[in-house]
Amino acid sequence: MKSIPHIDMSLYDQDFEAFAKHVGEGYEQNGFVALTKHGVDQQLIEEALDTCRDLFALPEDVKKQYHIPGGGGARGYTPFGTEIAKDAKHVDLKEFWHVGREIEGEPPFKQLTPNIWPKELPEFKEKILKLYRSLDALGLRVLEALAVFLDQPRDFFNDKVNLGNSILRPLHYPPIVDEGTPSVRAGAHEDINVLTLLVGSREPGLEVLAKDGSWIPVTIIEGAIICNVGDMLQRMTNGVLPSTTHRVVNPPAPYSSKSRYSIPFFLHFNPDVVIDPLESCITDENPKRWEAISSDDYLMERLREIGLVK
Repeated sequence: MKSIPHIDMSLYDQDFEAFAKHVGEGYEQNGFVALTKHGVDQQLIEEALDTCRDLFALPEDVKKQYHIPGGGGARGYTPFGTEIAKDAKHVDLKEFWHVGREIEGEPPFKQLTPNIWPKELPEFKEKILKLYRSLDALGLRVLEALAVFLDQPRDFFNDKVNLGNSILRPLHYPPIVDEGTPSVRAGAHEDINVLTLLVGSREPGLEVLAKDGSWIPVTIIEGAIICNVGDMLQRMTNGVLPSTTHRVVNPPAPYSSKSRYSIPFFLHFNPDVVIDPLESCITDENPKRWEAISSDDYLMERLREIGLVK
């Protein structure tokens, strides 16, 4: 793998069968693809990144007003140096803000808690929610392709993610002040969720672990959205679609003296979905690897491992 495969999203409308095959094979081989011609407005992405810069430029004491101790970082602000990759010895060099699904009226699941909005930046809510909705819809199109690839009905995932506690995470990796630090911006990890869609980050640093054990820097076409399989989908597909290890390394100068901003969207199953390997993914060569577990139980188990829930 020299780089991750690029998937032309315009095929979704032109030739869905070919699209499903491209998407499925891309994930089967790498767990990561880059989506081009995806329809998410570039200006919307730029505006979201700009408002994130403004957010993280707020004074520390202002940001910390939006941190909920004991909330597991589910909503609002998580300070620098809180999260740690599973089995890592050092915390990640990042701060972030979590935005969840906006629900009108009584939420159907207790996990869909109200969002927290910074009153100092009134435009943050509008721009971030627009991006949330765009990425949520894009993720569903990718899941339709994967459903067909996995010999399921095209709408198989629709009612399993429509009320998921999916999270948009504006992220800030500050400049590296100590070049000798043992910490990295994001330690080697796999994502917990179903799919992750990543926009932004005009700076280098993201690397994917190839099957031969080498680290591949992610170089993509300008404007593409990186989309990778998470552990929940790996589990449901009995490992047919791999959740690939990735990291964000500390870049060389002059990039190390600059902040890095990105906005991943973590697409989740509805909390009551039972993650059980699909029959179509179980064979004599690939016997059932995991037992059934609810998506919420699995999420809680994993959040404890990375230090967001005590």
